[in-house]
Amino acid sequence: MSSPDPQVRAARNQSTSSGRPGARGPVVAVTGAASGIGALLTARLAASEEIRQVVAIDERRGECAEARWQILDVRDPAIAERLRGADVVVHLALDLDLETDAAARTAYNVRGTQTVLTAAAAAGVRRVVLCTSAMVYGALPDNELPLSEDAELRATAEATAVGDLLEVERLARRAPRAHPGLNVTVVRPAVLVGGVDTALTRYFESPRLLVVAGSRPAWQFCHVDDLCSALEYAVLEKADGELAVGCDGWLEQEEVEELSGIRRMELPSAVALGAAARLHRIGLTPSPAGDLAYTMYPWVVSGSRLHDAGWRPRYTNEEVLAELLDEVAGRHTVAGRRLGRKDATAAGAAGATVALLGAAAVVRRARKARRRI
Repeated sequence: MSSPDPQVRAARNQSTSSGRPGARGPVVAVTGAASGIGALLTARLAASEEIRQVVAIDERRGECAEARWQILDVRDPAIAERLRGADVVVHLALDLDLETDAAARTAYNVRGTQTVLTAAAAAGVRRVVLCTSAMVYGALPDNELPLSEDAELRATAEATAVGDLLEVERLARRAPRAHPGLNVTVVRPAVLVGGVDTALTRYFESPRLLVVAGSRPAWQFCHVDDLCSALEYAVLEKADGELAVGCDGWLEQEEVEELSGIRRMELPSAVALGAAARLHRIGLTPSPAGDLAYTMYPWVVSGSRLHDAGWRPRYTNEEVLAELLDEVAGRHTVAGRRLGRKDATAAGAAGATVALLGAAAVVRRARKARRRI
C-alpha cells in the first residue's frame, strides 16, 4: 500500500498534535461554525471524548476556543485544502433567513453545498453530513402519520427556502455517484426551535393562530439540542442515510391551542391562500403562500432510523412548544413581519385576523376606500 500524500499526512499530524493526545476518534470539520446550529454543534463536538479534533470553518471566528478555526467563504474552492486531514464534514453554512433576497440565498446555498461536496471528495474526506428539513417531504393532506424516512420527497419550491433544500437533497443523492468513496448523510429536522427564526416559529408570534378551514394540522417540533445530538450520531457513524429527527409523536391543532392559550382565527382556504400570495407578491410579507401549507397539513416524521440506532430525543413536543412560547413572548408578528408593541396594538382586531397573512393591510385599505366614497 502506498504512503499517504505528504500534504494529507502533514494535515493529519497537525490535527493530532493540536487535538486530544491519544484520541482515536474522527477529525470533524463544521461549516457555518461561528453561529446558530453550527456554533452549538462545534462546542458539543469539541467537548466530546469521541472526537479527536474539530475544524471550525466560517467567514469569521466564533467563540469555541477548543476548535481549530479556518476563516473563509464555503464557496471558495480553497476550502479543499482546509479540509485535508478531516474524516467527516458537517455542512451547516446555509442561509435560511426570511429577510434574505431569495435569489442571493439560493445562489449561496446551492453553490456552497456544491463546493463543499466537491472539496470534501478532493480532500479525501470519507463522510459529509448535510442538514435540510423534514419540510422536503411536503405538507399534504394525504401524508401518512408519521412519514418514514423513505417517503417520497413531494415538496415544491413554493415555501421559503424549500427549493434550496430540495436542491441540496439532489446534490446529496448525486455526490456518491460523482465521487465514489464519499458517503453522504442527510439529517431532516421537524419544526426547529431554540434561538431560530422561521416562518413556522413566527406563526406563534401572532395574536391568533391562523387555521385554514378544512385543514388538518399536526405539529411536531425539534429542539436544537436534539438536532445537535442527532448530527453527532451521524458524525460518529452510529446512523447514516436519510435521518429524520424530531420529538416523539405530534400535537393536534386543538392541543396546541390549549397549551398555548392562543385562540384560533379560521379563514376559508381561498381567502387565506389568495391573500398570502398577493401580499407576498407586493412585498408586504416575507413568507410566500406556500408556507401556509406547513400549517395546514401534516408532515410529521417517525425518526425510526435514529431510534433503531439507540438515539432518543431529550424533549417532548409539549416542552419544546413551551420554550418557543417563552422565546416569542412580547414579539408581535403581522403577516410574518415583526411589529413594535404600539403598531401591534393599533392593528387591533384586524391584527388578530391576519396571523401569517397580513389581512390587516387589506382591511385598512378597504376602510380608507369607504371613507373616500
